[in-house]
Order: sequence, then structure tokens, then C-alpha cells
Amino acid sequence: MQFKHAPAAVSAVFDDPNLVSAAGLVPMLRLARSAGLNELGQSRLSIPTDKGANAGGKVMALVAGMLAGADSIDDMNVLRHGGMGRLFDRTYAPSTLGSFLREFRFGHVRQLDAVASRTLVNLTQSAPLLQASNDERVMVDLDDTIIEVHGYKKQGASFGYSGVRGLNALIATASTSASAPMILGQRLRQGKTGSPKGAARIVGDALATLRRMHSGSGARPLLRADSAFYGHATVGTAIKAGADVSVTVRMDPAVKAAIASIHEDAWEMIEYTDSIRDEATGQLISKAEVAEVAFTAFRSRKKAERVDGRLVVRRIPDLNPNKVEQPTLFDVYRHHAFFTTTDKTTMGTVAADKTHRAHAIIEQVHADLKGGPLAHLPSGVFTANSAWLVLAVIAFNLTRAAGLIADHAGRLARATTATIRRTLISVPARLARSARRITLHLPEAWPWQIAFNRLFTATHAPPPATAN
Repeated sequence: MQFKHAPAAVSAVFDDPNLVSAAGLVPMLRLARSAGLNELGQSRLSIPTDKGANAGGKVMALVAGMLAGADSIDDMNVLRHGGMGRLFDRTYAPSTLGSFLREFRFGHVRQLDAVASRTLVNLTQSAPLLQASNDERVMVDLDDTIIEVHGYKKQGASFGYSGVRGLNALIATASTSASAPMILGQRLRQGKTGSPKGAARIVGDALATLRRMHSGSGARPLLRADSAFYGHATVGTAIKAGADVSVTVRMDPAVKAAIASIHEDAWEMIEYTDSIRDEATGQLISKAEVAEVAFTAFRSRKKAERVDGRLVVRRIPDLNPNKVEQPTLFDVYRHHAFFTTTDKTTMGTVAADKTHRAHAIIEQVHADLKGGPLAHLPSGVFTANSAWLVLAVIAFNLTRAAGLIADHAGRLARATTATIRRTLISVPARLARSARRITLHLPEAWPWQIAFNRLFTATHAPPPATAN
């Protein structure tokens, strides 16, 4: 593609009051309003002083800015241009929204958590967020990630397990084989916080949200997590909430003894269609052996707190690259094990191993958030950044619902936030008013016109008729 005009023949003037750069915010905010985001924010947030006035409208404005691509408070200016004031009421200045966030305390963040949870449940009335057959499990994945920050004025920022200075975000997601992940729960923590701190609380909240939004499934959900979350608090909370677990274990003496008890004939060879990366060496491997043994977790605790299940073990030959031409006298293996409470009759050894490895899907959610609102944590106040994380999660779930409505079984149904923004939200439009009606004139031959029209029609449909 080349520019077809001489430079002197083209000029740029910012003078049209009827243009907007993100016409897709119209159906997106209609979707958010139908899910009750404005009303929930207004009724549940008790932010003090005048800075907390009209909390629902400010929550809507912050989410709208994130949907349009804002990753800082200053970026909220994206809501204040051209005809945005004619489309939306109360397009707040960034300074007003920043003052609102800085008034948050821990209790207010928990109130916003409740708003996010209820908004997600309400979104299921508009879109099938978790599509699963009657016998399919919903996968609940738990993991934390470090959000890198710079400067010395960020409250709570420190060096954590990754060696990166930042804040720690704990995320719980839900997904099925036919549905992209949704975020059930979130919590921002200090950068030096250990992974399992507060995990039991977020697991309980996430599973409670899942029951409300997916109550019709007969199968128990499955909580997947890495070894940092292998503890009685997290595992016990999941089981009490009616879920099974699949959690990587640490190689303590009890686990090593259980692995040593596995008979040599029990090992089964599996070949991966796609090579996977070995956790210890980082090398790609294409085959391994798996086996399992009955195992009781947390045997040092009281009998009532012990958990019976299966220890599924994957072993890989430990090859010394410096002695390839001189074979060893006997085979040496590296073992990777996880503990699961799933029934062997419904999920065999190989299936359990494959299911557990799919836990890596949560890394896509982390990358999605960091490619959008969590590219920065915009405030020096820790609780303001905690509220920012919750608002980013609300925006994330809204884009998931919008993709499903716009493209039921196509590419957008599982697309990332960046793709939804590029195709459905960041659509330029010119406003025209006639007979007290506003018409959005959108670009001709927009490649995703059908999907946009489907989303626009669904969010602007009249309310359902009520029975007399």
C-alpha cells in the first residue's frame, strides 16, 4: 500500500465535532448497563466525600476507557473528543476519575469485587459464556502474575519470586473446551507476597460465582493450579465448595516415596502431538511416560483434614548432554507429579495428565490483561490500583460476552481483547441528527460489519414483554 497523493495536497485539521473514534462503545456500554453495572456500582459502592458521588457513572466511565484502549488515568481523555458528549452523559475528566480511585480503601475494593461478580453472572443472561455439555467439567484455573512497575512511589511494589519489581495479581478463571476463559475472581497483592496467601478466599469466591452463573451443570468443576497452591487451605476450600482439584505437588519425602512405590510395569508411554516445554530444563519434549498411585494428601494433619486422591506422575529420561555417546549403566528420570481427586473411571491417567497440562491457558489471560489495562498500574496508591485491576477484569469479561454475541461460533467468540477492540469497538463514526434521532455513519465495507450489526442489534433490542 502506498500513499496516492502528494504531501502538499493533504492537510489535517481537528475541527469536526461530529466524529467519534470508538463507536463500538455504544453497544458495549448498552451491554454493560443491561448487566447492571451502573446500578450495581451506584448501590454497592460507598466511597466517601464528594469524590464518591455518582459511583456507578464513574465505574462505567473507567470501564469504557479501558474498552477503548486506556491503560492509564490520563488515557481516559479518549472519552472526551468530537461527538462523545452527544452520545454519552457525564464523560468525566481524567482528574475526576483519578480522585475517585484514590478514595478507595480495602473495603471499597471488596465492594467492587461484588459488583464484578454480579455483573459477570448477569452477563450470562445475554451470552452463553460457559458452553458445556451435561457431563463436561468447567475448568477453574488459579495462578498469580507479577505486574512490573517502575519508580519508588508505588505502594506495595517490591521484588517477588520472579525477580521483577512490581505488584502481584492473583487471578481465577473458568473455561470449557468450547468457551474462552472468563475471570471469576481477582486480587492485587504486594509484590513480595507468596503465591498461596489469600488463595483459599479467592477460590471460595470464584466457585460461588461459578455456581451462580453455571448452576445447570451436573459435573463437578475442576480446580487446576501449580505447586505454589498445594496446601490444605486452598485444596480443602475447593473440595468443600464441591469441586475436584488437580494441583502440582512439591517433591517432599511423602511424594518421593509414593513415586518409588510405582511398579515398573505401570508406566505408560505417551507421545505429544505438539511438543511441550520441560519445567526443569526448558527443553522441548515430545514423549514421556505416565503412571499413577493412590495418595493421601496432608497426612500430617488430623484425619478429618486429610484428602484421598491420586498422584499422577510424568517421568522424562534425564539425559546428560555431555555424555550422549557414553550411555549410563541405568536409566535416570526426572519426575513431575500432581495430585488430583478426580475419579479414575471418568478421567484415566493419560487424560488426567493432558487435562492438567492445559492449566497453561491462564497464561493467555495474564498476557491479555497486560496487553491492555494492566500494561501499567496507574496510581501510587495501592487500593486505587486494586480497584483498577477489578475494573480491568469487568472490561475483560464484557469483551468476551460481546465477542460471543457478535460472532456466535466464529473467530470473535474466542478472540483476545485486542482483537475485539480492533474489530468491534475502535470503529470511527460520524454522528448525524434528524428528527431527534442520532445515526452513526460507519465506514463503508468495514470487514466486520456483520458482527458489529449483530452486537448493535442485540444490545439495542427492546426489553422482553412482561406477562400480565
